[in-house]
Amino acid sequence: METRYAKVTKAVALNYDEGSGKAPFVAAKGSEERARAIVEMAKELGIYIHQDERLLRELESLEEGEEVPVQLYGIIAAILAFSYALQGRTPRAYTRADGTRAINLKA
Repeated sequence: METRYAKVTKAVALNYDEGSGKAPFVAAKGSEERARAIVEMAKELGIYIHQDERLLRELESLEEGEEVPVQLYGIIAAILAFSYALQGRTPRAYTRADGTRAINLKA
């Protein structure tokens, strides 16, 4: 495991189905070995790994399968948007009716 993540002791993985109309939810969480496995899987899949101790504390209080609470929507939306941008993607909501994008990722 990359040195940057070698000391991971806790992790929470979120899942979001963009077309479902539902909030992101806790897909997996764990500590020690399970946390490292979650991070390793994210790395293998090319998923953005966000490190934020305060957000981790909020999310680890949720159960697997539980939706992210409304008070965290703003930060989770910002993280998802950043992750999409890193992948060269934009959310469907950023696409206009004529098919053009509301944001230029090449700028």
